[in-house]
Amino acid sequence: MDALGHVLPLLLQGQRTVDVMLTYFLTNFLGTPIWIWLVFIGIVVALLAFDLGVLHKDDHVIGVQESLWLSAGYITVALLFGAWVWSYLGAQSGMEYFTGFLIEKSLSMDNVFVIALIFGYFAVPAQYQHRVLFWGILGVIVLRAIMIGLGAALVSQFSWILYVFGVFLVLTGIKMLIIADNMPDIGNNPVLKFLRKRMRVTDRIESNAFFVGAPDPATGKVVRWATPLFLALAMVEIVDLIFAVDSVPAIFAITNDPFIVYTSNIFAILGLRALYFALAAMIHRFKYLKYALALVLVFIGSKIFLVGIIGKISPAVSLSVTFGLLAGGVIFSLIRTRSDRPVELSSKR
Repeated sequence: MDALGHVLPLLLQGQRTVDVMLTYFLTNFLGTPIWIWLVFIGIVVALLAFDLGVLHKDDHVIGVQESLWLSAGYITVALLFGAWVWSYLGAQSGMEYFTGFLIEKSLSMDNVFVIALIFGYFAVPAQYQHRVLFWGILGVIVLRAIMIGLGAALVSQFSWILYVFGVFLVLTGIKMLIIADNMPDIGNNPVLKFLRKRMRVTDRIESNAFFVGAPDPATGKVVRWATPLFLALAMVEIVDLIFAVDSVPAIFAITNDPFIVYTSNIFAILGLRALYFALAAMIHRFKYLKYALALVLVFIGSKIFLVGIIGKISPAVSLSVTFGLLAGGVIFSLIRTRSDRPVELSSKR
């Protein structure tokens, strides 16, 4: 009896601990149980660890075939996760996830071309490009979380902010239609100028290092220098931040659920970064896709205002229209550019 008297309180305490843990994991965070967020985070961490620790432990040139297989793996995981969202959270959430995934995947196509320009500008060797893109993903995960969290807070407190998003998307789409052929000037980017002014930067790529120790020309003391590889990484992050200003409001126009917005964003970006090496070799074949993307933005932005006129447009219709516009843009591009040659991206740094 004495032994039972000592053990019973411990068992009760253990039961209370289990109950507290279960309550915590079942508690909603931004409208979704914490355990579901942890499942998503676990999948992303496992994918990144497998990518860097196994597939790309050593720097090497990634060919088109490897890029396609890697992207196929990411897309398969994303689709399976979407199927699970559909079955667990319902058909509407599943449809919204796939719509958001398609929109983000498509809008991020522009990133591929700009990233190719960045790598060409800094003359980043092919074997080190995956390293830049991989570490860039970590920045994307954090920056998108901040932006989506801020967007969710604004939408929950001020419902009219969706109309602001709608106007912004329509204007962005129209602007994209007008200046679709404009190429960004990497060398005159204000962020790049700021970094070069504030940091010591080496004149050449130093293997796969973002920073190296080298003597200061003035004092002779060994100090820390950034390399062009770090500047390329910084520019990739800036580009993603700029494009997120379009894509995040676009998905909030589809759904207000931060979980759906964030997970569809991250899975789409993971797969596209993996596909970069295949797309970069044939980006010239998607010359007219920007016009389709512009129409998608106009459609999504207009959809917000159509709610008061014809009622809420179902996620199935949104997905169908988005897919139709993008498929048309891809097919038209492939037909019109079948005889075009790849664009040469030279170093200007």
